[in-house]
Amino acid sequence: MKLSMGQIAEYLDLPVQTVERWIRQGRIPVHRDGHSCAFHRGTLERWAKAHNLKFSPPRSRQETPQEDPLENLLPVMQRGGIHYGIQAEGVASALREVTKRIPGIASEHREELLEGLLERERLASTGVGRGIAIPHLRTPLSELLSEPVITTCFLAHPMDYRAVDDQPVFVLFALLCPSVKAHLHLLSRLSYCARDNAFIDFLRSVPAEKDVIERIAKFEKQLELSGM
Repeated sequence: MKLSMGQIAEYLDLPVQTVERWIRQGRIPVHRDGHSCAFHRGTLERWAKAHNLKFSPPRSRQETPQEDPLENLLPVMQRGGIHYGIQAEGVASALREVTKRIPGIASEHREELLEGLLERERLASTGVGRGIAIPHLRTPLSELLSEPVITTCFLAHPMDYRAVDDQPVFVLFALLCPSVKAHLHLLSRLSYCARDNAFIDFLRSVPAEKDVIERIAKFEKQLELSGM
């Protein structure tokens, strides 16, 4: 079956730019064929189900309230805050300190959140390489959060985080979202930043909060200009 990029976006109920980006990144199981995408419907339906996404022709959907538009990195990082000099002696210790600093979580739920982050680390390290970790949960936090947050924590000392490249981690971007769609959108944009050599060097200098925000704002402009 062949559909245009716009049709695939409608079937998945996602922005076209997001679908284009995920296809380029190999996140969606499709094959590009000129301006169309060829795919096995059953495979795509299973992929959507595994990621808690809709997959149905627009005409088959009931009228539902329009979802809030996806936010980009800048407001989500500003909401989550940037913290410095985090003292930690291991992954569990680091995540406990990070959890203390995530806004919008009721005190009685912080232990639950910490256990969820630790469970995710037991599956596979969220140390994505080059000194960066992106702690997150296996499932969205719709019952605990009404809007996504990214809380940035610079460690006092780089530490072994069992990262994919075995390099010590010096900064954590804790990503928490109320929906899978928001999580995938923000993770994709954050990963784009983390692949930039100049950005890694910039982070290693432990820049001031205002400088981090300015740098992320520049990245957002680049992403918009590239249609991502």
